Amino acid sequence: MTNNQKGKLLSNKFIQNFVDNESKVSLTTNYKFAEIASSLAYYLKSFSNIDKFLDYICLIFKHIFNEKIILIIPINYDGEIWQENIKISAHNDFLKIKEEINTFFNKFNFSKNFKIKEILLFENSLKSNFKEFTIETEKISSRGKCRGFIYIFSRGKFSQSISKNSNFNFIQNCLAVGLENYCLIKTKKKHENVDREISTGAEIQSQLLPDYCPIIHGVDLAAHCRPALQLGGDYYDFMSLKTNISQKRKEKSRWALVIGDVMGKGIPAGLLMTMLRGMLRAEVLTGLPPDRILHDLNQLAINDLNQSHRFVTLFYSDYDPRTRKLRFANAAHNPPLLWRSSEQKIIKLDAEGFVLGLQKDAEYSCCEVKLNENDLVLYYTDGVIDASNSLGERFDEERLMKTVTKLCKQSYTSQEILNKIFKKLDDFTGQNRHLEDDASMVIFQLK
Repeated sequence: MTNNQKGKLLSNKFIQNFVDNESKVSLTTNYKFAEIASSLAYYLKSFSNIDKFLDYICLIFKHIFNEKIILIIPINYDGEIWQENIKISAHNDFLKIKEEINTFFNKFNFSKNFKIKEILLFENSLKSNFKEFTIETEKISSRGKCRGFIYIFSRGKFSQSISKNSNFNFIQNCLAVGLENYCLIKTKKKHENVDREISTGAEIQSQLLPDYCPIIHGVDLAAHCRPALQLGGDYYDFMSLKTNISQKRKEKSRWALVIGDVMGKGIPAGLLMTMLRGMLRAEVLTGLPPDRILHDLNQLAINDLNQSHRFVTLFYSDYDPRTRKLRFANAAHNPPLLWRSSEQKIIKLDAEGFVLGLQKDAEYSCCEVKLNENDLVLYYTDGVIDASNSLGERFDEERLMKTVTKLCKQSYTSQEILNKIFKKLDDFTGQNRHLEDDASMVIFQLK
């Protein structure tokens, strides 16, 4: 059969001719059924209108089994009775009964949360109301999932069943495939919409992270976040504690540097990170020392974090370019690594403190360190050291410290060091192996 012939069989005009000229069109021969089977298979490959598809199925049922009344009750992609697409196939001799079935069905309201027991109640009620018919029930199944039900009305108690008829079984299977395909199309579109929303969310979130490092007097900065999924729970930021002064004066004023990690990843972690960012930025403007900032931030965020059953680790620091002093407080985050150039060794910058969102009256301690020329501080999240290779080995803190030590002994810029650490991480995990958690790093190096 050519595509033009198939197209004609699927056209509205062809279907209308079927209805208007029943006596002229005979589908009782094998040849005619082969024509219909071919057109139905073609239809399954390209249809997008479920209503037309079900009408076409009913039309085929009507002309092959003209002594029967066939009721099709499909189940939609949400697992509910698809009331607007219920169809009845009946010869013109049964039009009165067809109307009675429609009236009966309109009185039977299926609930939104459809359960199989409802269909059993419906079947019992159907048989009670139409006792003059023998009613057979056939389930429409595809890939082990119920996609609807077919009810076959026959005159007389000893009417021959059509459920064993090969033509009926073929059409029934085509119907199941058609309903399954339509549900898959709708599910795919729903996923595409969700993917678009996630992509938009990821784009917005990426804009919340600094897209460039600020100019701080005497400091070379570099930073990057690599989320494991489109949306991540890692957070870093740079904030001037003075907002109403010129850019030139800001370079020599006090700056806040922060890095944090929301437990988990993906959309929930990303939303909490965004919430925390807004709270923290408001707190920073108070100019309070780091321990007070974390204390107040914990008080503000604890209710929201409790409800989400998540917590946040956060390292907060502020730096004064005039004195080269770095003050810091830690809410159980990975301690940043300080490379002491004069001593050629690494020191961990740590301070006592609980994670945010775990304890309402949590207290935090404040520490201070003076930085010297060529000193470097690496802020990072646990996605860096928890990255694993194909053997299950972790990158771990010791490997990170060795990498930083080697790089700091050479004359690299902060950006070069950052790039080389990520390159080392990629070489360790292996090609095409995604990180299991978000990985973020900030390099703070004194010139």
